[in-house]
Amino acid sequence: MGSGESTGASTDDSAGGIPEDDRADRAGSGGRAAAKADADTGTGAGAGTRTGAGTGTGTGTGTGTGTGKGPQAASPPGRPRKAVVAALMLTMGLVALDGAIVATAVPQIVGDLGGFAVFSWIFSGYILAGTVTLPVYGKLSDTYGRKPVLLLGISLFLLGSLLCAAAWNMAALIAFRILQGLGGGALQGTVQTLAADLYPLKDRPRIQSRMSVVWAGSALAGPALGGLIATYTDWRWIFLLNLPLAAAALWIISRHLVEPTRPPGRTGPVDWPGAVAVFACGGLLLFALVQGGVAWPWLSAPSLVLLGAAAALGVLVVWIERRAEQPILPGWVWRRRTIAAVNLAMAGLGLLMVAPMLFMPTYAQSVLGLGPTGAGLVASAMTLSWPISAALAQHVYRRIGFRNTAATGVALAALILGSFAVLPYPAPTWQPVLIMLLLGAALGLFQLPLIVGVQSTVGWEERGTTTASVLFCRNVGQSVGAALLGAVANATIASRLSQAPVPGLPSNLDDASRALSHPGLLPPEAAEYLRRAVAAAGDHIFLGASLAAAASALVLLLVAPRRFPVLPEQREG
Repeated sequence: MGSGESTGASTDDSAGGIPEDDRADRAGSGGRAAAKADADTGTGAGAGTRTGAGTGTGTGTGTGTGTGKGPQAASPPGRPRKAVVAALMLTMGLVALDGAIVATAVPQIVGDLGGFAVFSWIFSGYILAGTVTLPVYGKLSDTYGRKPVLLLGISLFLLGSLLCAAAWNMAALIAFRILQGLGGGALQGTVQTLAADLYPLKDRPRIQSRMSVVWAGSALAGPALGGLIATYTDWRWIFLLNLPLAAAALWIISRHLVEPTRPPGRTGPVDWPGAVAVFACGGLLLFALVQGGVAWPWLSAPSLVLLGAAAALGVLVVWIERRAEQPILPGWVWRRRTIAAVNLAMAGLGLLMVAPMLFMPTYAQSVLGLGPTGAGLVASAMTLSWPISAALAQHVYRRIGFRNTAATGVALAALILGSFAVLPYPAPTWQPVLIMLLLGAALGLFQLPLIVGVQSTVGWEERGTTTASVLFCRNVGQSVGAALLGAVANATIASRLSQAPVPGLPSNLDDASRALSHPGLLPPEAAEYLRRAVAAAGDHIFLGASLAAAASALVLLLVAPRRFPVLPEQREG
């Protein structure tokens, strides 16, 4: 793999299957082989045919040998040490555990520090910081290597956790959560990129499925662990728990991680103006989406000003990046059909995930009458089937390809999400649980083939940027989905309240929220009517999520090439 020889057809693509626009743009990016010439003539500096001063010959059938002395393809240094793999999985688990474990302790945190009006920024600040820094960290990892960026991310996450445990008021906790999010942004993308660096394509599904298991296990264990800590100790231990785990990961990675041999990094200064512009633009956009419809109406002056400023900064980002020698957001992530299609499809994934992850717990408590623990178990059922499906996805995409596997998974997800609207009222608990299990299985077929596939179309020097762009689009999609689907839910409930045929109902959404938490305060008929209004809002949210899934399927079928342009050195023998 990547050592100068490649034989046989790829998992998803032969060289001759590379679409013309992907080949031409890759060749012009300065870091890839002249793929078109390699596909058409079979000549160049070996099967990995890199640009440079190398010489070599090929048979024209996809097999080549070379003795090039130019830049070589990055090659893994043998099987990674078990300690390194454990550290990467531990790092992934830290990020997944953090959000789930903090959510359960919010009542205790607010009771101790106050700040009920702004407590949602414990989560929003963390997510915003992690999302807007993804492109920056992706480019830095392509320039300086994955290890320095990963060590920086763990250090920031560790420092942020320590400061969160020492927070003296809500403002300080939010500020330190933002610092923690700056570290989390580095961890999200870099761990996923390293999985592709350290493992050949045939072994990559195994490590990705293991990471899915770690993510699912952390998401399942987080609420229970957070509840135990908040009940029997102090909420500050939630953050102190991160310290030994992050310190262990930091020590193992700094001591044992050896990155694959890679081509010389691209020359040129770091695009700091572009990084600042991207950070500011993304921050304003996400801030407007998080606060719109909550802190102020969507058509109010604050929303319009923030969205207008984000649009103006977006124009500035394009202007800066088109002139930068090494842009933070290079244009090729949108010019290449494969990467652009995956970005758009993953934005759809982020949007549709709002329904099962954010609304299902509310539905389970308000409509099904479950307690917080039971509602959490219903929502987390998806995480049981997702890693199993992801582990089996490789057997599907080896037969029908990355694109068709992902399109099949998200099309099934569209049908499953839409089926929520036909559940009876009130539905037996097993029915929404079954929907969540089936949804996890469908999404396991969707996400993993896209991640593995798109990483296989780029070389080392572009993989960090590509992975970061995919995760960035997914996170932005989730923020947009929370805003759009939240507005749909609010509009549905508000409309039902205004047309209520029974007395005693709340007059606004804030009062409705409190009534849902204490249904005994309402007359029985009013409480039943409010539950039905929430069920109707759930139908609309899941139908919206179903449309997002269908849009992702169409994007893959209409925009993505039928066979991903897998690089020669990435192919399986």
